Amino acid sequence: MSRFPLLAAAAVGALVLTGCSDSGSEDGQAELSVSAAYMPQPVSDSMAAGFLTITNKGGAKDDLTSVTSDVGRVTVHRTVDSAMEEVKSLDVPAHGQLVFKSGGNHLMFENLKRKPKQGETVSVELHFAKSGPVTVEMPVKSATYSPKTGH
Repeated sequence: MSRFPLLAAAAVGALVLTGCSDSGSEDGQAELSVSAAYMPQPVSDSMAAGFLTITNKGGAKDDLTSVTSDVGRVTVHRTVDSAMEEVKSLDVPAHGQLVFKSGGNHLMFENLKRKPKQGETVSVELHFAKSGPVTVEMPVKSATYSPKTGH
């Protein structure tokens, strides 16, 4: 009979520990959102750039693996030692941000099917290694636009 309180305490302890598992978005998965997206109006008929910030409030990292758009082919680039290079993916850190800005990480739109004009929006779909795709409406700004957020 003295075993019952011990077993009951063990069962309650197991339930409490189950409630602390890392299966929630706080620790177990990425929680992604996108802000500050824009495309400077292209000066070229065939190429353009895009910038945005991906924020991950979750406790697990994810990777941006590709970007698609109906306006043209999109590739992901980073800048290393003032040289631009295409990459297959970029890390979106847990509880952090992946920032695309002039002179740093950026999207390259190539083989444009049409030249986006200031005031229009360009739709892009961001693809991740673990999370589902995220669709972003990217406003086209002036060619000389410089956001107040620093990118």
